[in-house]
Amino acid sequence: MTPTQRHWLLAMMAAIVAVSLVGCGTISPSGTTRQPEIIDIQDGTDQSEPPPESKPPSDEGRVTREIVFNPEEYAQLPKTGTAAVSGRVTMEIGGGTVIGANESISVAPITTYSAEAAAQALAGKAVERADPRAREYSHYTKTDADGYFQLTGLPPGDFYVSGTIVDPATGKRQIIIKETTLRNDHRTEVDLSR
Repeated sequence: MTPTQRHWLLAMMAAIVAVSLVGCGTISPSGTTRQPEIIDIQDGTDQSEPPPESKPPSDEGRVTREIVFNPEEYAQLPKTGTAAVSGRVTMEIGGGTVIGANESISVAPITTYSAEAAAQALAGKAVERADPRAREYSHYTKTDADGYFQLTGLPPGDFYVSGTIVDPATGKRQIIIKETTLRNDHRTEVDLSR
């Protein structure tokens, strides 16, 4: 793929995701009670590495990725920095607020590879798990008992911040994705609510 084609593809995927996010911001997977994955949301609390898993994850029932991992695109991205992101996961339902306690949070750089996963998540589908090399550029944490989260030592750039919350009325997990730009020496607040 030529650099021009790559830039066109990235711009196209970003436009699709941006259009999908306008007025939406969340998506409820249809007909499933299992936790779908947006951009490799993990259960770990480490800010830089996903947790080790006791057995290899299954991609059964997941959409096959069409965009392949591009090491050259990721090699241009920094892995660390002095940016920070914080926020809260909540859901308004029945006149009250449901708090997303102990929920997984993922902060992943916006690339052609991650844009495909975000677009599929917004369509209510979970894609096969990400290439381990892409996961090296993602950052993970969990919310506290009050639904708050914080990640520090992040690189600058454009990122997807994603989290989940269980709708108590249906028992189904709701996915929330927000785009944000992180800058070194700056804290960005992201409201993951629906």
